[in-house]
Amino acid sequence: SLEMWGGATFDVAMRFLKEDPWERLIQLRERIPNILFQMLLRGANAVGYTNYPDNVVKTFIRESAQAGIDLFRIFDCFNWIEGMKVAIEEALKTGKLVEVALCYTGDVTDPKRTKYTLDYYLGLAKELETMGVHILGIKDMAGLCKPQAAYQLVKALKEETGLPVHFHTHDTAGSGVASCLMASEAGVDIVDLALSSVAGLTAQPSLEAVVAALAGTEREPQVDLNYAMAMANYWERVREFYAPFESGLKGPTGEVYIHEIPGGQYSNLKPRAVELGLGDRWEELKAMYAKVNQILGDLIKVTPSSKVVADLAIFMLKNDLTEEDLYQRGESLSFPQSVVDFFKGMMGQPYGGFNEKLQRVVLKREKPLACRPGELLPPEDFEAKRTELRELLGREPTNRDILSALLYPGVYEDFVDHQKIYSDTSVMKTPLFLYGLEIGQEDSVDIEEGKTLVIKLNAVGELLKDGTRVVHFELNGQPREVRVKDLSAQVEEIQRPKAEPSNPHHIGAPMPGKVVKVLVNPGDKVKRGDTVVVVEAMKVETAVMAPQKGKVKDVLVTRGDAVESGDLLVVLE
Repeated sequence: SLEMWGGATFDVAMRFLKEDPWERLIQLRERIPNILFQMLLRGANAVGYTNYPDNVVKTFIRESAQAGIDLFRIFDCFNWIEGMKVAIEEALKTGKLVEVALCYTGDVTDPKRTKYTLDYYLGLAKELETMGVHILGIKDMAGLCKPQAAYQLVKALKEETGLPVHFHTHDTAGSGVASCLMASEAGVDIVDLALSSVAGLTAQPSLEAVVAALAGTEREPQVDLNYAMAMANYWERVREFYAPFESGLKGPTGEVYIHEIPGGQYSNLKPRAVELGLGDRWEELKAMYAKVNQILGDLIKVTPSSKVVADLAIFMLKNDLTEEDLYQRGESLSFPQSVVDFFKGMMGQPYGGFNEKLQRVVLKREKPLACRPGELLPPEDFEAKRTELRELLGREPTNRDILSALLYPGVYEDFVDHQKIYSDTSVMKTPLFLYGLEIGQEDSVDIEEGKTLVIKLNAVGELLKDGTRVVHFELNGQPREVRVKDLSAQVEEIQRPKAEPSNPHHIGAPMPGKVVKVLVNPGDKVKRGDTVVVVEAMKVETAVMAPQKGKVKDVLVTRGDAVESGDLLVVLE
C-alpha cells in the first residue's frame, strides 16, 4: 500500500502548495489503479487539529472512501478508544480495510518507565480486536521503539491477538532498520519503509536496506532491489527542490530519546521557531519541549497532542516563563488555543489524566468536559455552509468543498482566494512554483491536455513607491507585463499603538502573527476570560482573552491584519 493522504498532506496541500487535496487524491487514483491507497485518520480530529462533530467525521470518511482510499489507519493522540469509536465504526461500514494504530511512547524494555508498559498496549489491542478491526498498527511516531522493544511488542501482540500487525517507525536515532528487522524476527506482517533517497532521520527507515538485509531468508520481501534503486534515484533529484524546507538534521541523533519530538513535527518545528524569532534558541526549545511534556503528565505526543506540547513550549520560551510562572501568573496569561482546548477536554482524555493544578489555571473558571467532545458538539449544518460557500466560490459547492472549509477554516478561504487571483497553480512545475524564473529564463506550463504556455521572463522594473514592480515577460512569444507587489521590499508599514502593560483596559497581542478571528465589536459586553481576538502564527493559534469584565470601547484590528507582540488589539471602557 501507499500511505499518501492524511492530516499533514491535507493541510500542506492547501496551506502551502495551494492545491486541492481531494483533486490530488483523485488524480493519483487514476494513475495508480492497482495499489492500495491508505490514509492516516486522526480519529475524532479527522485530518485536523481539534475534535469535530460526529456528522463531519462520518461524512469525511465516506467521501474519502469514494474518492479512492482503500485502507484507513485510525489513531487517537491519547490511545483513547472512546475517541476513535465513531471513526472506526464508520470506516468499517464503508467496506474498506480498517487498521487501528497504537501510538507508542516510553520504553517497554525499561522497568523504570512504568506508565506505558507492555500490559498497557496489550489491553488496548484486545479491546480493539473485539471491535472487529482488520489490522493492528504500532505507530512509533518519534522513533522511540528500540530494536528489543519492537521485538517484545510485536511478539506479544501476535501471541495475544489473531490480527496482522503493522509496524511504523521513524529513523531519527538511526536504529529504524534494526527495529524493523527485530520486528520481522517477531513475526510482524507489515513494516513502513521509504525509498533510500527520502529515508532516514525524521522519515522512515530505508526500503533498500531492509530488503537487502532480508534477502535469502524465509522472510525475504518480493521486491526488485534494482527497480527500487532506480526509483530512489528519481526521488533524489526531486528532493533537491525541497532543500530549503529540510529539518536541518545532518545525521541520526539519540536526543530523540530525551525530547521525544515526533519525526513529522521535528521537521516543521525548527522553521516555526525561526519564524517566531526563536531560531537562535533551538537547543533551548528542544529542552523546553521535554520539560513541558513532563509538566503535562508525560503525554503520548502525536498530532494534535504534540502540537499542544510544542505550542506551550514556544509560548513559555517566547515569554521567558518558568513552570512556577504558569501557576502564579496563569490567570493573566493568554495561553495558546491548543493548550486551552487540551485542558478543556476537546482533544479527549489523556491516559493518566490531566495536571489538574495547571488545568484550573488555564481554564480560569471554565469546567472541563468529562465525556467525548463529539457527544456535546452540535451537528454541523452542511446546508448553511453550502449557502455560505456558494457566495465565496461563485459556483455550487461540493460536499468535499464543504468538508475542506469545515476542517480547515481560514486556510480553505485563503486557498480559494489564491485560486481566484492566480487560478490553478498546481499545474506549475515544482521549481517554477517555489522559486520562479531568472531573467532570461524560459519554461513551459501544461495547463490542460494539448494546451501549453511558454513563459519567458525578460525584465523586472524598479521598485515603485507603493512597493510594487512591473514585470516584463513573454507568453507564447507575445510580450506582456504585469504589476506585482514585491514582498521583500522595505516599504513604510503601519505602526500600531502598543498596549500599556499597566493599563487594565488595554488588551495586547501576546505574540506576533496574523489576526484570524475578531469576536467582539464596540459596545459588546465581555466577562473575564472571554476570547476577544484569535492570533495565529505558524499554525499556533492563541486566544486573546479579556482580563476583566467590561464593555468594548474600541477594536483596532480586523481579520487578516499582521500584528507584533504587544500591539494594542482591543480597548475596554
